Amino acid sequence: MSNPVRDAIVVGAGQAGLSASHHLRRLGVDHVVLDANPTPGGAWQHRAHSLTMTDVHGVAALPDEPLPDVDPAAPAREVVAAYFADYEAAHQLPVERPVEVGAVRDDGGVLVVEAVDGRSWRTRTLVNATGTWRRPFVPRVAGVEDFVGDQLHSAAYDGPEPFVGRTVLVVGGGHSAVQVLGEIAPGSRTLWATRREPLWRDPATEPFDGRAAVALVEERVRRGLPPASVVSVTGLQLRPQEREAARLGAYERLPMPVRFDADGATWPDGTHRSFDVVLWATGFRPDVAHLAPLHLRGHGGGIELDGTTTVADPRVQLVGYGPSASTIGANRAGRTAAVAVRDLLRSTAG
Repeated sequence: MSNPVRDAIVVGAGQAGLSASHHLRRLGVDHVVLDANPTPGGAWQHRAHSLTMTDVHGVAALPDEPLPDVDPAAPAREVVAAYFADYEAAHQLPVERPVEVGAVRDDGGVLVVEAVDGRSWRTRTLVNATGTWRRPFVPRVAGVEDFVGDQLHSAAYDGPEPFVGRTVLVVGGGHSAVQVLGEIAPGSRTLWATRREPLWRDPATEPFDGRAAVALVEERVRRGLPPASVVSVTGLQLRPQEREAARLGAYERLPMPVRFDADGATWPDGTHRSFDVVLWATGFRPDVAHLAPLHLRGHGGGIELDGTTTVADPRVQLVGYGPSASTIGANRAGRTAAVAVRDLLRSTAG
C-alpha cells in the first residue's frame, strides 16, 4: 500500500488543531489531522465533571462557527466536546483517530510521522497542536515518595466528593489551584502551598492587559526559552463561587514544604503539618517529546519561534504553544500556521 506525501499533517484536534485544519482547508492545502483521543473534544473532554460553563475562564468560538447557547450549569467537558464534534462534521475536517504519534523524523527532506502502533504518514510540513494535557508536571520534593496518603495531579481531579472530611494539601500557584480550593474547602480541611507569593489581580482596579501578557510570553519563545506559565503574566482573581473558600481561609498561602514524610510534611520554619491527600495543581509542560528527533530545542531549553514557525525547521509549526496556549490565541495561531504552510509550499514548489 502506498504512503503518499501530503502537503501538511496536523497533530492534535483541540482548539488549535481544528483552527489550523479549518484554515488549511480554506487555503486548499491537502492535509490530515491525527488525534490521540478516541472522540472529539481535545483536552476539554478530560476536565472534571464539576467544571461548568460558568466556571471556565472562557471558550473562544472556532473560526466561522459561533458558540451555541448553552446552560451555564452544564459540564464544560460535555458542552465543548459536543461543539468540537459538530464543528468537525460541519466543516468536513479530515480527522483520523485515535492516532497516538510517537515520533516525527526527517527522511531525505520529507517528514515522517510515526504512530506508536506502527502506522506512518509522510508530509512536507507539520502543524503540531498537541498542547500540554498529556504532560502533567509534578515537582521533585524531598521525601515525597515516603508519603503514604493519596497523591494526584489536578489533571485527574474530578470533583470535590472524594475529599470530603479529609485534609488536603493543594500545591501550586495557578488558576487550577484556586479553582480546586474553591470547590473542596467547604467540605474539607485544606492547606495551600506555592513556590512564590500568589500574584493577585483585582479586575475592578487592575484591568487585564491581554496584549501585554501575550507579548511577554512571545518574547520568551522568540528567545528560545521555555514558555512561562500563564498565571505569571495574568495574575489570579477570585470568582464569586470561591468567596466561601476565601472566608474559610483556603487562600492563606504557605511556602513549599522542605520535606515530606509518611503522614505529612515539614515547612522551612520547622512546623510539621499532617494531611491525607496531596493534590498537585502544578501545571503542565508542552507535549512535544515526539518532535525530539528533529532537534528543535535551542540552548535556552525551549523551541525558538518566529510567529508559529520553528526557527530550527521552518517545515514545523507550533500552535497551542507559548503565546497561543489559550483558546483565543490558539485560533489566531491556527490561521497563522496555515498561511505559513501555504507560503512555504509555494516557495518550494517545483
